[in-house]
Amino acid sequence: MPRVPRMKEQFLTEVIPAMQREFGYQNVMQVPRLVKVVVNIGLGEALQNAKALDAASGQLAVITGQKPIITKAKKSIATFRLREGNPIGAKVTLRGNRMYDFLDRLFNVALPRVRDFRGVSPDSFDGRGNYTLGLREQLVWPELDYDSIDQARGMEISIVTTAQSDDEARHLLQLLGMPLRGSTVAS
Repeated sequence: MPRVPRMKEQFLTEVIPAMQREFGYQNVMQVPRLVKVVVNIGLGEALQNAKALDAASGQLAVITGQKPIITKAKKSIATFRLREGNPIGAKVTLRGNRMYDFLDRLFNVALPRVRDFRGVSPDSFDGRGNYTLGLREQLVWPELDYDSIDQARGMEISIVTTAQSDDEARHLLQLLGMPLRGSTVAS
């Protein structure tokens, strides 16, 4: 029998009933769910330093447990010396059990290691129930060896949900344990 991630079990046993009580859903299928998590590292420096792309890809693979794809420029921009098709980043799309494991580590291990952390901004929702979070450096992940890191790079983490509104998504993420600044949820 495959292992069920802790956060998925929490979603099934605690979050669904709490969301049904809070929003009055008649059916379990109406409750918003997590669809995917996209982790992205943008590398403008990859134009001059090809090894930066390899290093960032390797670190992203260690953090997420999945091989990243290399993102390429869609347009040429002369002021940035950028040509269409140049590799400029790496990203990973996580779904299923890997997504739940990654979010569990993000909420409970990585975010508390951020310097002067007081919670993530509750204003980073896009209006359609999706949340995007930026980290300034990858050093907050304990999987990475501090000595092997050549340069601190930021990353963007987008959490995509089926929620119809930001309030539903905010409540869903809070019940899953996301440390939003200045708010508490009674479940």
